Amino acid sequence: MYASYYGFRVKPFQLKPDPGFFFASKGHNRAMAYLEYGLSQGEGFIVITGDVGAGKTTLVRNLFRKLESGKIHAAQIVNTHLDSDDTLRMVAAAFGLPYEAANKAALLIGLEQFFRQCDKQGKRALLVVDEAQNLSRRTVEELRMLSNFQTDDKPLLQTFLLGQPEFRKTLLSGDMQQLRQRVTATYHLGPMDLAETQSYIEHRLTTAGWSGNPSFDEDAFAVIYAYTEGIPRRINTLCDRLLLMGCLEQLNRFGGQEVSDVIRDIQQEFEVPITANVEDLQGTASTLETEEPLLHRESVDQRLAELEASVVSTLELLKQVLSLASVNKNFKE
Repeated sequence: MYASYYGFRVKPFQLKPDPGFFFASKGHNRAMAYLEYGLSQGEGFIVITGDVGAGKTTLVRNLFRKLESGKIHAAQIVNTHLDSDDTLRMVAAAFGLPYEAANKAALLIGLEQFFRQCDKQGKRALLVVDEAQNLSRRTVEELRMLSNFQTDDKPLLQTFLLGQPEFRKTLLSGDMQQLRQRVTATYHLGPMDLAETQSYIEHRLTTAGWSGNPSFDEDAFAVIYAYTEGIPRRINTLCDRLLLMGCLEQLNRFGGQEVSDVIRDIQQEFEVPITANVEDLQGTASTLETEEPLLHRESVDQRLAELEASVVSTLELLKQVLSLASVNKNFKE
């Protein structure tokens, strides 16, 4: 819709990972260097972590564009909420091997035969596991065991593990020592800074065929950065909505106010307001502070019962607020 209005060849802020839009920020450049180094070693595990939407998948897909298909046979799995046996089936399926009704022994034999066949053809098998933070320790160990397949002088499989920051906890746990010994490179991909956020937006616009329409004021970039915290996927989501609004309103220039308006719309659509609950808590606290103390024993007992009921009510309200705040945070992420 807005692509034709602004003269773009394609949508500049699509959410799907597209290596054609790869932006080489400082962090992405360094992560790419670690990947290339690890790949040159031809063995072990390469671990890349980063927040949701940091660009891990795009990074790897950009690396794949540089690989010589005649030398690397790559496969990827993204569904990691599986037990260890089902994960082996996913690996077999990713490499195009039969997996239905196969037991664990048959899966392992089939995978080893396939890896050896690749080696005879002068190729190396590469497995990319996305969303690695969902892997159980047993499943991680099963993947490690696949790295035991080797010839006399080299391994037959190399593995990339891509995951959110919590995967590092799994990697550093006491029972993962054998896996850590096989990690040849690891890197955490952080968010971009303000200057990189502006360059990232301009890069995607230019790649999509941008000719300067629409234009962006400096404060527009500042507001975008403040809201997205330099996370690429958040930037894409916000800028996509911004361009849609600009098309509907026939705008050819965006400032901080226009960006703020779109952010407000997004918040109203997806965020749960908690003001009413907070006011209830404030009113309850005010009531407890201003009422006169009671002097008689019976009144004191009654008052204590009332206070206890009020405290329980307040705690329940606090739980509601914290729960809503958690939902609010999850939507933002």
